[in-house]
Amino acid sequence: MLLLKSYLYRTFSSLSVPAYRNLWLGLLFLMAGISIQILARGYLTWDLSKSPVAVVLVGSGFAPPILLFSIFGGAVADRLSLRKIIQYGQLGVTLIALFIGFSIAFESITIYHLVVSSLLQGTIWAFLMPARQAIIPELVDDEHITNATALNASGMSLMSFLAPGIGGLVYGYFGAAITYYIIAAFAFIAFLMTGFVPSVRKKIPKKNFYKDIKEGFGYVAKNRTVLYLLVVALSTALLSMPYRTLLPVQIEEVFNKEVEALGLLLSAIGVGALIGTLFIAGLSKKDKRGWILIFTSILSGFTIMISGLNSSYLLAIVLMLFLGLGDSGRRALNISLILENTDDEYRGRVMGLYTINFGLIPLGAIPLGFIADILGIQQAYFFAGLLLIIFALGYTIFTSKIRKL
Repeated sequence: MLLLKSYLYRTFSSLSVPAYRNLWLGLLFLMAGISIQILARGYLTWDLSKSPVAVVLVGSGFAPPILLFSIFGGAVADRLSLRKIIQYGQLGVTLIALFIGFSIAFESITIYHLVVSSLLQGTIWAFLMPARQAIIPELVDDEHITNATALNASGMSLMSFLAPGIGGLVYGYFGAAITYYIIAAFAFIAFLMTGFVPSVRKKIPKKNFYKDIKEGFGYVAKNRTVLYLLVVALSTALLSMPYRTLLPVQIEEVFNKEVEALGLLLSAIGVGALIGTLFIAGLSKKDKRGWILIFTSILSGFTIMISGLNSSYLLAIVLMLFLGLGDSGRRALNISLILENTDDEYRGRVMGLYTINFGLIPLGAIPLGFIADILGIQQAYFFAGLLLIIFALGYTIFTSKIRKL
């Protein structure tokens, strides 16, 4: 019993810090909206087009701005008030959701509206995400960085568990417009909650903006541990994260289900993710975190590969539990290790580089969409899962930096 109490205290210890707790509560509302949006946007696109490629293009439209602007977003995070960057970003998400909701209500919605909104949200994300990660070490001490980062991921997982199921029901019974109004409301509450977080301003010498970016690249090139951790993040983003983009296709073509079934699958991913991230939150520096990072990557690949052989909806729910556990556990641990091994003055820029991994999703998702069009969705999943396992085994064998963490 004493060991259990000690583990639970360690798992949730960062929430005892008021500033971090307010940041975390804001994250819950933001991710509730984003989780519902992933479901609503994917299903709305499929409903309008009946094209897997269109689903992928709209679902991945946020990626080009992330690729283009994340480095700048990281440099901005090392210069300006992190709280204000986060707040402005959340306000932008609110306005975009309202725009789509009104477009649906006035029956003017098209695929092009969804593509443009995805591009705008990607631009916001390029600045919001580095700031959200870089602010964590400013609010908690060094010993709590892994815990706070994992709790962030746990909050995201909790919402990805609860929100899609609710979102699927709302979409199915009340329609897409009401769903987007709810997304806007959640994002606006996040904006209000973040107002209670201290305005943290980075105190670094003001240099040329582009010189700051160049120094960020130079720092990562010299810090091999951070470099290899970024490689893990970028390679797994190419192969594991695109899986969710095509779930609406699998729901209809393989399982012959409707939007409510998609919500349940996304919720199953959320349950697994919550378990995985809470496990990571309870880890200490004495644990073999490098090996755990490798294992979670292999688990994700194996689950996606098996999904390519599966035609049972009930088994798919079980597989999604393991996918959530592996994928979110890996991301939480990956970010934690990067922050721990990065010097304070470079954290914003390094997080900008990390954010690029979300921009790489289309490089996996678009080919996956074409494979699904030509060979079928199951074959596309099997191929992606197999490649992810090969990559995970590759960086296990060829570098000791990760194994020693």
